[in-house]
Parts: sequence; structure tokens; C-alpha cells
Amino acid sequence: MHRRQVLASGAVCLAVPIAGCGHPAVVLDMDDATADEIADTVSITAEPGSEEYTLVSAASENGSAVRRGRSELFDRTDTVRIDDSFYDVSETRLESEPVTVYEVRIDFDPVDSTTELGAIDYDDLPDVDRQRLAPIVSATDPPNQDGDDMGVDYGTAADVGTESVFVPKQQYDIVVHDGSRYRVTVDSRTTTETEYRYEVTDVVSGVDPFADRVRARYLFTLAGLSDAERAVVEEAIGEGYFEDDDAFRSVVDRIREHEGIREDEFYGTWLLEYDGVEYLTYAEW
Repeated sequence: MHRRQVLASGAVCLAVPIAGCGHPAVVLDMDDATADEIADTVSITAEPGSEEYTLVSAASENGSAVRRGRSELFDRTDTVRIDDSFYDVSETRLESEPVTVYEVRIDFDPVDSTTELGAIDYDDLPDVDRQRLAPIVSATDPPNQDGDDMGVDYGTAADVGTESVFVPKQQYDIVVHDGSRYRVTVDSRTTTETEYRYEVTDVVSGVDPFADRVRARYLFTLAGLSDAERAVVEEAIGEGYFEDDDAFRSVVDRIREHEGIREDEFYGTWLLEYDGVEYLTYAEW
């Protein structure tokens, strides 16, 4: 279980179940700190064709680039990797304006599946709707609770275009697939869309040189532990440690004396050396 990797991820799903999830109250997770792992932790990788790749490439070539969006693009880190080159990215907010955004919500097991607006087969939906609602036909074990089970972020009417049968005007309230009838509701809300300007600075080329720069700033040695503290660390290296006891608290306090790669009020990620091996260490307390 690598909670550090989960929390560090910047991925956002367009379709999400309307529910939460449980997790251990405390975590100490230590993974071998290879150069690639260090780079993945401190930077995000912009894949060819992605918005991040396009913006950073344009800013590098032209001095700056702009985009409009409802949130920052680089909210997890300001260091971006393209191939084996690393860039520091500045993201500056410019003008903002209110916009209406839409969410299409699906009830997989409606109490009443009769229609007021109309029913449409999934295969007959326009491409823009079929692509966004793909989770309702691909889910092997769809959520099942009272009321709506899944929400799909459609964005603004401009994001969707003119072909949708749900946004901005809802034309159907039942989608049929393989004999199942799913109820569809559409919610809207007002939010802010901002224009951002991006500028980049070359950091270094090559994964190993980049990892060395990170080590020079963050790496420290975890030593002088008691037997109980060493037992916590050994278990954290093997499978993760999830017990809120005095030894766990003591180890975490020792770690928090040092600068972390990423720190928040109740969790953080550090780069440390223990018994001659480097570890990327995620702690949650």
C-alpha cells in the first residue's frame, strides 16, 4: 500500500462515484529512492499531447504561453518533466470571469424509471455524451446506493459544444443500455474561469543530475533509533506501518525535524537514508 504515491498523484477523473473511502488513521511508508522515483515525486511528467506538454513546450519556445481554466494546472508542483528535461514553471493568474459548469449525475437503480423528458439508448447518444458517459457501461460493479450513484463533470457549454443532448439543455432523463434504464439528472453551478500565463526556466537535463539536485537539498540520515523505533522503520520498509503508538510517533517526530519534499498539516514526504539505503518516505499522522 503506497499512500504517498496516491496522494502525490495529480490525476483527476471526470466520472466519480458519489461516495467516500476509508483509510488507516496513520501511515509510515518507505520506498527505495531510485533516481526515477525521486524525479517522479518532485516533478510531474508531461506526456506528449497533454495540455501540460503543449503549454510548457510553447512557453519554452516562445517565452510564455496562456490558457483559460477553472483551476491551476500545476497545483501539485511547479517542476515539470518533458522527456528527460526538467523545467520550473511559473503560473500567473490574470483575468477571471464567472462561468456556468455542468455535472451529469447517474442513478443506476432508480426507484422510478419512467420518463418525463424521454429515453435514449446509449448507442444512439452523440459522441460527446457517449464518451463522457462511458463509465456507465464499462463499470463491472457500478455503485449502488440511494439516489444518484455517479457524477460526470461536463465542464462549460463551450467545453461541450453543440451536440450534447444533456448540456446545456437536457433533452432526455433516461439512458438505456442492455435493457437497464439509468436515470439522468443535470446540475449546474457558477464558478470562476481564469486566464493564466505560463513561463518556464530550464532546471537540468537528465534524470540522474536532477535527482542529485534533490538529494543535495532534502536528503538526511535517520540514525540513532531505539529498538522499538527500528522495528517501526523496518515494517514501514516492508509493508508500511499503520499503528498509532509511541514508537511510531517518535519516528515521525524525528523525520519532521527535517525539511520535507512536500509537507502539510497532517502528512508529508521526505527523502532519507537509513542503514545506507535511500528511501522516499511518506508519513501521515
